[in-house]
Amino acid sequence: MGYVEGQNIVIEWRWGRGTTERFTEFATEVVNLNVDVIVAANTVAGYAVQKKTTRIPIVIPTMRDPVGDGFVTAFARPGGNITGLTFQIPELEGKRMQLLKELVPNASRVALLLDVTTREQRSMVNQAETAARALGLRLQPVVGVRAPNELASAFAEVARARPDAVFLVAGTMVYANRAQLAEQALKNHLPMMCEAREHAEAGCLISYAASLNDLFRRAAIFVDKILKGAKPADLPIEQPTKFELVINLKTAKALGLTIPPSLLARADQVIE
Repeated sequence: MGYVEGQNIVIEWRWGRGTTERFTEFATEVVNLNVDVIVAANTVAGYAVQKKTTRIPIVIPTMRDPVGDGFVTAFARPGGNITGLTFQIPELEGKRMQLLKELVPNASRVALLLDVTTREQRSMVNQAETAARALGLRLQPVVGVRAPNELASAFAEVARARPDAVFLVAGTMVYANRAQLAEQALKNHLPMMCEAREHAEAGCLISYAASLNDLFRRAAIFVDKILKGAKPADLPIEQPTKFELVINLKTAKALGLTIPPSLLARADQVIE
């Protein structure tokens, strides 16, 4: 039980436990509870509940492409029962690729590790490829992973190609299994650019993305407005405003890498 601006809130949690396989089941269960609002933590969860209800308001804090993915008709006026925030901005993949090049300046070939459970993977890969070309990098090989038990074999395939670094296109499954992901990268002696702060905290070498904590805090404002009578259709989609660069020095030392001082100086967090 929680309390928000005079509202008594009963919160029902449903966890995927590292996979997205049960999201449809969870969506059915939550909709059948006839709740006042649903917070779908990510895009995959958003798709699951979108299929189950057009009546209950849905807030998604981490949409990749709200319009392109069919959640809303426009950023300014979503037009349906879904609103929230986007995790992505168009230039983000380019910024992440640039940071990776700065971290590994002699890199010429970068493997792309792709969470294929991510519906927006094609556009994200296109952005990564465009950014790589601009920096004189080749994205090779491109290796997809669908489930936690595929991480070890995926990294073995990447390692056989002997790239200079790994660029992660993440999704819900990879995020949930980020400790195993970081362990495999370190085991195969591969510097890896990840997304969220939580990836670096789990052992990934470097991460750069919008702050998930900030997005979820701002999502609570959407929930509060809806509980006070606002319609999701009238609540504009918001873009991220806080981005975090996190560097894991423990991982750098284990890989034998020296982080450029200029990069360390710009980091929001350095894990030692």
